[in-house]
Amino acid sequence: MRFPEPMRHGVLLRRYKRFLADVALDDGTETTVHVPNPGAMLGLNSPGLGVWCSDSRSPTRKLPLTLELVEADGGLVGVNTHNPNRIVAEALRDTAIPELCGYASVRPEVKYGEASRIDFLLEGDGRPPCWLEVKNCHFMREAGLAEFPDCVAARSAKHLRELEAMVARGDRAVQLFVVQRTDADRFDTAGDIDAVYHAALRRAADAGVEVLVYACSIDTMSVTLTRPMVWDGRNDLA
Repeated sequence: MRFPEPMRHGVLLRRYKRFLADVALDDGTETTVHVPNPGAMLGLNSPGLGVWCSDSRSPTRKLPLTLELVEADGGLVGVNTHNPNRIVAEALRDTAIPELCGYASVRPEVKYGEASRIDFLLEGDGRPPCWLEVKNCHFMREAGLAEFPDCVAARSAKHLRELEAMVARGDRAVQLFVVQRTDADRFDTAGDIDAVYHAALRRAADAGVEVLVYACSIDTMSVTLTRPMVWDGRNDLA
């Protein structure tokens, strides 16, 4: 997935009201940018961090700039929670996720469950439908360990219940975590932040929901899904 060009670099001044941040751009301009992330962004919202923003170049858009990347812990971290679906769509098209290859049809945003929409529905002759839910992960407290979520994620726990229901009826269901940071080599849930989600993911996996975790390569031009990562929580299911 390529970012719109050119990206604008600056320094974060403050993040507030969840979807807004003030940024001092390198040209000396201070401006408010859109933050497409409903989470807490723990560790990524501190004043003084370097940031990269895409520019819509739209004269009618109230906030032309969108926060895309944060410079943290010596690397780049993707904070736009809309991007993982774009990243995964590209990876599915390029058959870059071996576990999800071989489907003739990939449909986004299909209605299912309790008034929800699945991120992708994969279908193919002779195979059960595959319901694919995608989550963005950018939280890190321990070196190398990416965690999800960084705040209470009741809606995400609901999605896991819906995936379990798909498995119960004989379909395939997959929860895919896209780790948008370059310094992680393993993944787990942040049980101290959301114990309900921590338990829900393990329950879903035990019920047959497949849990995939993929790392990304990130630069100021693009983000690409690269390789599978270890889920520490699998040890709990042994």
